[in-house]
Amino acid sequence: MKMSGGVEWALHCCVVLTSVAEPVPAARLAELHDVSPTYLAKQLQALSRAGLVHSVQGKSGGYVLSRPPATITVLDVVEAVDGPDPAFICTEIRQRGPLATPADSCLTPCPISRAMAAAESARRAALNSVSIADLAEQVELNSGAGTLNGVGTWLGADR
Repeated sequence: MKMSGGVEWALHCCVVLTSVAEPVPAARLAELHDVSPTYLAKQLQALSRAGLVHSVQGKSGGYVLSRPPATITVLDVVEAVDGPDPAFICTEIRQRGPLATPADSCLTPCPISRAMAAAESARRAALNSVSIADLAEQVELNSGAGTLNGVGTWLGADR
């Protein structure tokens, strides 16, 4: 399964937005992560369309989480950025070619399709079991207590 780079960027933005109460401009988030402001803005717009962040207009505008971090899952972010489609789509290749299996013999998914569906289900369950709050907690554990507070202070500076 391959996800776009936008998923990583969007997840990082959601995590750092847990550290602020005021909206953060997309340009400031791009500067923090040293990424393309234009590309990051597209990811933030996708998050906004999905209702995960809220865009605030004006001089003090920017982005804020629109829901508590504990209610936003990694799956929510992945689907907002990359869409809800599964990683594997069965095209019933077994029904093509010179030795094609007749359609009336293909009433159930083939073993390959079943295996891929099981993998997709496991992927979705794993991504749905981790919230933005969980990730923020892990950042604090791995990078030191107060890390996100420092990020929040930096994001709010010079405003």
